Amino acid sequence: MHRILKPAAGFGRALFGVCRILGVILASGVAVLSTAAQPAHSPTPSELEALYLYNFVKFVTWPPEATPPSASFAICTLGSDDFNGALDAAASNESTPGRKVVVRHLPSIAEAEGCHILFLAASEDARLGKDLTAIKSKPILTVSSAPDFLDRGGMIQFLVEESRVRFSIDLAPTTESHLTVSSELLKLAVAVQGKPVEEAK
Repeated sequence: MHRILKPAAGFGRALFGVCRILGVILASGVAVLSTAAQPAHSPTPSELEALYLYNFVKFVTWPPEATPPSASFAICTLGSDDFNGALDAAASNESTPGRKVVVRHLPSIAEAEGCHILFLAASEDARLGKDLTAIKSKPILTVSSAPDFLDRGGMIQFLVEESRVRFSIDLAPTTESHLTVSSELLKLAVAVQGKPVEEAK
């Protein structure tokens, strides 16, 4: 059962937070596509998904043992994505305060150690259950556009509605993996399954 978050009190602050996140992502898109060899163009849905992935770094908190000060922050992909280099370009041209972000394209789920965010491409659909089981409870934010991703144990599922990229979140696996999702990101989601940590107390 998906629960839609409808902010009431503090709506102005919520709206400001949502606009700030969207602004960060759109600004990243312009910067990344403008630095490419070809002229800047409107991002495709897949390129916007890549930019969301990069910006999730700023709105999720990992446990201290998963993010030692000297370590790079790893965004990993598994399978054949359609990002057209947008994720690699974002990591090369953007900066996250206090931490270097690297992109790793994994040959198999066995190489996921050290990843902080893992995008599972549609080509992994047949192996999705085994992939998620292999990293269950580890501090890795799992993201995909695969159908029923949340019902299969994933954390964030991308949805494309009329060429607009949206997403849904399941807080049960994020809590199990000791990840904390920002309330600003929760308000931007079209649906949230489970309760935020502060509401569950």
